[in-house]
Amino acid sequence: MKVLVLGGSVFLSRAVAQAHRARADDVTCLVRNADGRLPAGVRAVSADRALGTSAYDEVRGSWDAVVDVATDPRFVRDALEVLGERAHHWTYVSSCSVYRDQDHVALDESSATVEPIFDGDARSPENYAAAKSACESLCRDARGERLSVVRPGLIVGAGDPSDRGGYWPMRFVRDDLPVLVPTAASCAAQMIDVRDVAQWIARCNVDALTGVFNAVGDVRGLRELLEETRSLLGHRGAVVEAADDWLLERGVSPWSGPESLPLWIPTGTGLDGFQRRSNATARAHAMSLRPLGETIAEIVAYERERGFSRERAAGLSARREGELLVELGAFD
Repeated sequence: MKVLVLGGSVFLSRAVAQAHRARADDVTCLVRNADGRLPAGVRAVSADRALGTSAYDEVRGSWDAVVDVATDPRFVRDALEVLGERAHHWTYVSSCSVYRDQDHVALDESSATVEPIFDGDARSPENYAAAKSACESLCRDARGERLSVVRPGLIVGAGDPSDRGGYWPMRFVRDDLPVLVPTAASCAAQMIDVRDVAQWIARCNVDALTGVFNAVGDVRGLRELLEETRSLLGHRGAVVEAADDWLLERGVSPWSGPESLPLWIPTGTGLDGFQRRSNATARAHAMSLRPLGETIAEIVAYERERGFSRERAAGLSARREGELLVELGAFD
């Protein structure tokens, strides 16, 4: 199978290239910098998609499948213009962020999406969902019945640039000191291993699946997830819970970002369904999910390689966590 990945050097796009190479497919990756981060065995083509349609000059041949992960509608429009009729199948990787309703639980792919923004700043976090929605619209208009739209939720694993999925495994394996956790009595957690998403995307390409699919993990409680992660890693220290209001009053950010408690979403924020999407459609088409232990082992290896003391994109620093634990009396 001849596959073109528009990307291939970062996290999910790299994992997609790896998934196809594991099948011995002929894989080409169009990237800005072919700097060694690409999987072994792929052909690298260097191009800057910001330059417009000329970026695709070296990949204008025929393709069994094209995979695009872009967020900028301009990039997607140009790729479709040049390559749309040259590909048997097209997979666009969107996001569950496109859903308008993030409050109700167990909603499926038929749920309404946000209004698209075709010409805004796609790099702005505020425009992310609307830009992804615009990209989906462009793909539907151009590809019609030969399109898979894959909407992942929280993706975790080695190479995660957000650091969200790595924080808790790192914290439980770093030492046996007390660990600060949110009370999380009603919080859900729905994460999926990057390798599972990538293998699912490869399946979409190989089987020429069409339609929209939520590529999300099974729903579980955040407290349950943290307890299982702690057990898998053999953490022997105390677990100290703090209520939502207490954490928010002290400037602890929910979900992601520096000095945050990743995956934690306080109740009453209108996001009760954010980590509770239905994955029934993808599961019915044989999307598989590996055991949590395999994902945690991969994450811990990656965290060790990068260093536990590094500056993180998400999670509490050791200093800030210690201050909060002192205030809670964890060391009395």
